[in-house]
Amino acid sequence: MRKIIYFLLTAMFLLFAAVQINDPDPALWILIYGAMVVLCVLGAFKRFQRWPSILLLFLYLLYMGLLLGGFQTWLASENKADLFDDIMKMQHPYIEETREFLGLLINVLVLFGLLIDGARQRAGKS
Repeated sequence: MRKIIYFLLTAMFLLFAAVQINDPDPALWILIYGAMVVLCVLGAFKRFQRWPSILLLFLYLLYMGLLLGGFQTWLASENKADLFDDIMKMQHPYIEETREFLGLLINVLVLFGLLIDGARQRAGKS
């Protein structure tokens, strides 16, 4: 079951990386999601990488901190559906910042899962 979950996560991050081609900063986001692809594949084969995962977790949380203002602006906005409108991202920069914030949040949650699973593996519990 663990392998299936990791391969589903791998496929998800590959898809996320692929759709970044149209992003204003595609190289950065392909790298961000590509790193998650590598870690999920390694996790599927129980080859957890603790220190790279911790480093990425720190960097992603730091980046989320930089985007937090845009996310808070979106939370305070009246029309939350603007998040899915490509025209609005040009009119309101907080839309793109919120999308990036949420993408990083997904990465952070998966990294926490990887770190927990890796710790269990090292402890021999799973």
